[in-house]
Amino acid sequence: MAQVLEFKLPDLGEGLTEAEIVRWLVEVGDVVAVDQPVVEVETAKAMVEVPCPYGGVVTARFGEEGAELPVGAPLLTVAVGESAADRPEPDEGRDGGALEPARGGSAGPGEPGAGEATSEGSGNVLVGYGTSEAPARRRRVRPDRQVSLPAGGRANGRDRGADPATEGPVPVISPLVRRLARQHDLDLRELTGSGPDGLILRADVEYALRAAAAQGGRPAVPADGARPAGAVRAPAAGASSVARSGGIRTPLKGVRGAVADKLSRSRREIPDATCWVDADATELMRARTAMNAGGGPRISLVALLARICTAALARFPELNSTVDTEAREIVQLEQVHLGFAAQTDRGLVVPVVRDAHARDAEALTAEFARLTESARAGRLTPGEVTGGTFTLNNYGVFGVDGSTPIVNHPEAAMLGVGRIVPKPWVHEGELAVRQVVQLSLTFDHRVCDGGTAGGFLRYVADCVEQPAVLLRTL
Repeated sequence: MAQVLEFKLPDLGEGLTEAEIVRWLVEVGDVVAVDQPVVEVETAKAMVEVPCPYGGVVTARFGEEGAELPVGAPLLTVAVGESAADRPEPDEGRDGGALEPARGGSAGPGEPGAGEATSEGSGNVLVGYGTSEAPARRRRVRPDRQVSLPAGGRANGRDRGADPATEGPVPVISPLVRRLARQHDLDLRELTGSGPDGLILRADVEYALRAAAAQGGRPAVPADGARPAGAVRAPAAGASSVARSGGIRTPLKGVRGAVADKLSRSRREIPDATCWVDADATELMRARTAMNAGGGPRISLVALLARICTAALARFPELNSTVDTEAREIVQLEQVHLGFAAQTDRGLVVPVVRDAHARDAEALTAEFARLTESARAGRLTPGEVTGGTFTLNNYGVFGVDGSTPIVNHPEAAMLGVGRIVPKPWVHEGELAVRQVVQLSLTFDHRVCDGGTAGGFLRYVADCVEQPAVLLRTL
């Protein structure tokens, strides 16, 4: 007899707590194999295909395309051990979350409950994120700790004096939702969640805050979930901006929201400083031309700059570090995982070149090209946009000369490169037209003082002006 197993949105790693359903890859009634991708989701960092750890027949899907689900929310249910001839006819009422998913308590004696690992599944909920341990992370709720929710999805019976955002049987999974409620003194008990089983989503909290702002009162939503009179309607799923009160408001979500959160945190935590210098890049440009004249793979300018960065970090390793604020320690890192800013249709992303210090200019060029193409196509995995130790920001492609960029938290420094343009320059005692670039270094003043930062930037400038300097250090 077939067992119906529930597959939940897995932990996508790196602190990501929710994802938006972009495209379903299977229909109700389809037969899926173990590790077959079943849905394409977009997180704040990347767009990924999520494979199902079970093989069988899809009996239900939860969430329409465009819906945002928290980690741990049901994605679909699969009948394991059922043949194709026995699979049920697709039921329209089962798609989109209308069907109540199988629960652990419904399993018979000796049968695994929903959400428990079985020998039928591989556990590969997301490649590259400790998937072999995924089943072990699933926890069963002890009978004496199960939360009983009324039909409306609200949870009651909590001490009114408790913290409304953190305690009690409130159907909330995402810590982001709890933090947002806490910041705005919002009692989650007063909300009716729109997620499965009354799960409170970030959209529910944001709607309550918008409703309160429109009414000029306390954030609240009626118990029956009805829209408060006069409240501004929440943006439809997939809407990028909403016009209100004569203006255009764009929700800070997805990539834009992640960037906003990270930059805000950087400004709050990192006491940054910036130093800059103009450099004559004429010889570097000539060296690149000579390297590409041999007919082999072409070397990109950003790859040469990356090679210079890794050499500079070898001489000034303080800048390849992070600050452990809880331990009050500076952690100097051995490997250089070089991030580079890339502008895409989805917003600014920072792909990371792993072990950049161990790659030559040709290998760096190939990896930059691969990651840039993936970024523009929205195919970067979470692992390809996290874990950087230093960032190279080539804002010269936007036609600007200089900038004071914000450090990419939790890194300690970022090198900025402006456009390379012909300018008057004193060369060998004579005024000449040379290819000049402005270089800037924004750094965390906790990890080093101006002497170290200036030494790093001066070394980079020397390599730009005289590439032979770099050759002497290889």
